[in-house]
Amino acid sequence: MRFMLLMRPNIDQDDASWAPPADAVAVMEKYNDELRRAGVLLALDGLHAPSRGALVTFSGGRATVIDGPFAEAKEVIGGYWMIQVRSKDEAIEWAKRCPVSGAEGAAIEVRQVAEMSDFPADVQEAFRAASEG
Repeated sequence: MRFMLLMRPNIDQDDASWAPPADAVAVMEKYNDELRRAGVLLALDGLHAPSRGALVTFSGGRATVIDGPFAEAKEVIGGYWMIQVRSKDEAIEWAKRCPVSGAEGAAIEVRQVAEMSDFPADVQEAFRAASEG
């Protein structure tokens, strides 16, 4: 089972110059190495602040682009890990070990990645047909 661990570092989304402190990065890299050594890490990355991003919304068949920061956003995703483990409980255990847990107000959202086999047969068939043609 694949899970995405989404880090919410409790930072100001308007601060385009925000960067984690060097000592926090060193501690986080030790955690990343634990994931690597355990053989569960598939990918990881940190993200720039929302003030440097864009939001593309869709309505009436049209795409609208809004430059960040995003007024309606209450939480910032600071980065992610993609891991492969045996269960949701195991994914949660990895999330609980993350050193960001010591940062006041920080959080890690644990979300299972949807596999094609999780969808109903008609959805799987539509995917196969679209992929072949």
